[in-house]
Amino acid sequence: MKTLKFLALIGLLCILGAVGAAVFFFGGFYSVAGTAAEPKFVDWAMIQTRQASIARHAKDRAPANLGDAEFIKEGARAYTKRGCVHCHGAPGVEWSKFSEGLRPDPPDLHEIVDNREPRELFWVIKNGIKMTGMPSFGAIEVPDQEIWSIVAFIKKLPTVKDEDYKAWTEEPASPVTGTTPPAGNP
Repeated sequence: MKTLKFLALIGLLCILGAVGAAVFFFGGFYSVAGTAAEPKFVDWAMIQTRQASIARHAKDRAPANLGDAEFIKEGARAYTKRGCVHCHGAPGVEWSKFSEGLRPDPPDLHEIVDNREPRELFWVIKNGIKMTGMPSFGAIEVPDQEIWSIVAFIKKLPTVKDEDYKAWTEEPASPVTGTTPPAGNP
């Protein structure tokens, strides 16, 4: 009889907890404002959920050329062209001011890259992450090869010098010949 009462009490507490959570979230008490700090339990739950989801879904194998210098340079160019630099910065380049308003803050890739496997980085870039501002490059049909080149660059990021990044991402200067273009060409 004692066990039955104890189980009934646990069941009642679970029901009350679920009702309380429903009132908190669906009743508008949870603020979705980007300026509002997350309650600690929400922050903890989102981090745990994100890490578990990435670990479960990130199955792609990195290509053999991930450490190739030219592939890394291609990744630096794609990183710049695709706008990654605006939220994550780059060697010698600060992130854009608007990224300071994103919640959660975009990660500083210099700090986290050593703790992430290439397959995890690939999965995040390809699929994005809900409620973070991280877009899905797969949704806009960025080829996997280009995403892998970005991963190669990100893995190399902590050791890339400012001047190297600048050289890798500079647009080639158009040659000035001083001659008249051939007829029929503007």
